[in-house]
Amino acid sequence: MKIQILGTGCKKCELLAGNAENAATELGVDFEIQKVTDINEIMQFGVMLTPALAIDNEVKSVGHVLSSEEIKVLLK
Repeated sequence: MKIQILGTGCKKCELLAGNAENAATELGVDFEIQKVTDINEIMQFGVMLTPALAIDNEVKSVGHVLSSEEIKVLLK
């Protein structure tokens, strides 16, 4: 599973990445975290507000720092 964090690398982006990693690890999911920081690449996802979370190239959240528990629901 590919978990993508879309954002410029701000504190919120880092927090979202950490929460996503914790959620995937706790679920025992085979995953890879990819940080997408290029604004043009982010816009190709249709995202205009960061941070955003995508799972397997599908945007699941925009403009929010989801908790590990919220991310677990999306990963199941």
